[in-house]
Amino acid sequence: MDHAPGPFERDLQTVVAAVRATDPVVEEAAWTRLDQLTKPPRSLGRLEEVAARVARIQGTVRPDVGRKIVLLMAGDHGVVAEGVSPYPQDVTYQMVANLSAGGAAINQVARSVGAEVRVYDVGVVHEVGLPDVRSCKVAPGTRNMALGPAMNREECAEAVLVGVEAARKAAAEGFSLIGTGEMGIGNSTAAAALTAAYTGAAAADVTGPGTGLDAAGVAHKVAVIERALDVNAVYVLDALGILAAVGGLEIAALAGVMIGGAAEEVCVVADGFISGAATLAALALCPTAAGYVLASHRSAEPGHDVLLGQLGARPVLDLDMRLGEGTGAALAMGLVDAACEMLSGMATFAEAGVSGAEV
Repeated sequence: MDHAPGPFERDLQTVVAAVRATDPVVEEAAWTRLDQLTKPPRSLGRLEEVAARVARIQGTVRPDVGRKIVLLMAGDHGVVAEGVSPYPQDVTYQMVANLSAGGAAINQVARSVGAEVRVYDVGVVHEVGLPDVRSCKVAPGTRNMALGPAMNREECAEAVLVGVEAARKAAAEGFSLIGTGEMGIGNSTAAAALTAAYTGAAAADVTGPGTGLDAAGVAHKVAVIERALDVNAVYVLDALGILAAVGGLEIAALAGVMIGGAAEEVCVVADGFISGAATLAALALCPTAAGYVLASHRSAEPGHDVLLGQLGARPVLDLDMRLGEGTGAALAMGLVDAACEMLSGMATFAEAGVSGAEV
């Protein structure tokens, strides 16, 4: 490190150092119980994998994710000045208002699985001041990454800590499953830039239409991302430096949610491409957090496959979704709940007095 870390960066380093690894012994015990339940062994397929993973996170063979919450981070991006989105920047604020009023897709999906939605303003350009939107504004949007760093290191670390504290608060209130969501016009550009920077993939291989660009628009978006990667010399930066250079305030906060969830030993379900980029950042900052994060679904954005491969993550759903907001995470949270109910509530052959398979 060729600089003296500021107070927010030092606080983040302290949080990261305290994260403990999950216990493989508990996962082995969960698999033992799963194989004794009244069903043919492994007949519930990946549902059993999810159950065993959450058991390992919670440290018990009877996991419970009854209380669920989606932590949705909102922020604007200076790179929209380059014409990388068909939507104007004002849409971020307008959609935050829609979220506050309960009219967005995530409000409906979360309700269907019994999850609360909590919205944070980490970097919306407009002053929000809306009911149920928590104001944690680090800055009124990022700067234009195509001209220089989107954030400085302290702004970035502060945004990560917003997410850490949001996750800690949720855990303290008894939420046992956290989903990630976001809102920010231009954030698919930041996510693609982060994916390229953390994985080494070419910008063209990780950049998609986002909110609806045509082929010419995608080509322009690729060129902007290539310029941002070059201007910021991202390949010589450390994990926080990359996130600051080409990330977003809400993406940094999502990375913090994952680190904070890990610090509290709570399972975090990541949404799609934007949350996937945040996962790359979180695990670059805190590799131990990997044991606490589940990938919810495979986004239709091309960069998502690249980053999932880098993470070695296998999402539980594949529905051709690319909305964001946490919609994929909320859907998967319902499946995680079902997996835990199965492991915790089913009887074993011995308990039910049912004969096992004859050898």
